[in-house]
Amino acid sequence: MLPPRRILVTGGSGYIAGVLIRQLLAGGWQVHTTLRDLAREPALRSLLGAADGAMRDPLRCFVADLRSDAGWAEAAAGCSHVAHVASPLPVGVPRDADELIVPARDGALRVLKAARDAGAERVVMTSSVAAVAYGHGPGEHHLTERDWTRLDVPGIPPYVQSKTIAERAARDWVAREGGGLAFCTVNPSVVLGPVASADYSASVVLVQSLLQGRLPAVPRIGFGVVDVRDVADLHVRALTAPGMAGERFIACGGFLWLREMAAILRSELGDAARNVPTRELPDWAVRLLAKFSPAVRAATSELGVVRHQDASHAREVLGWVPRPQRETLVTTARDLMALGVVRR
Repeated sequence: MLPPRRILVTGGSGYIAGVLIRQLLAGGWQVHTTLRDLAREPALRSLLGAADGAMRDPLRCFVADLRSDAGWAEAAAGCSHVAHVASPLPVGVPRDADELIVPARDGALRVLKAARDAGAERVVMTSSVAAVAYGHGPGEHHLTERDWTRLDVPGIPPYVQSKTIAERAARDWVAREGGGLAFCTVNPSVVLGPVASADYSASVVLVQSLLQGRLPAVPRIGFGVVDVRDVADLHVRALTAPGMAGERFIACGGFLWLREMAAILRSELGDAARNVPTRELPDWAVRLLAKFSPAVRAATSELGVVRHQDASHAREVLGWVPRPQRETLVTTARDLMALGVVRR
């Protein structure tokens, strides 16, 4: 009988990482994960249903931070695989883009170096469609893994910059210094789905905002949507399939306008979605509001832009099939209500 495989999953308290760890543990992997503070370990173990202190405990937690070299070598020791999931994802827009760019880029390089030095075979990095889909101008776009966000275009948001720069830096490092390390990325769109605790991802705020009716009407903006369970599944497939070196996989279940998301929530949830807006805000009104709100101002360049993010490569190479977006949205909403984050 072969010994269980050991993997490092960075950022264990994160939204995607938690679901990925759960799938890996169910698949018989031994998992190392990193936290910035071990005080969070009991809560993480409770969410994952992982034993604490057992002699053959399949989960071990290590202290490591993307901004520091400390702890990464210990976390990666003995691991044949690494899933680098940790990356800063803010709810708002930072004043200085380097607040996101530096930890995203330097953290990725720290993880890659630790993986190589530990003799790991493969690193799967969680990138984003943010590294694919921006800077291509207004209108409708059909995007694949061959596309890259254009950072030379003015007004690219800091988060988008950070994901693009981090993925390019990681690929350059592997080509230059990776040795035999196989490296690939998973590039999800907006990640929604089950919410296990009130400490949830910034992406889930999108559904929370709709349920709370923070705006009387929604702007003419849309996003690709994918379920966190399917994103984790794609990571597992990329970790285990042969021939993954250099690969890149978009994870997206399709594009939805905000008005379509709102209509799904109202249709499926009935009175529980009574605060979800029913109208779409005219573009001129959004631009007027932008004069008074930096958050709205940042969204004006998104008005009317359609980004179809083609996930057929993941389907064809890895057999990956995402679940319907309707299921994902409703699951997100019901979990937020069950947690008391949004009142029924």
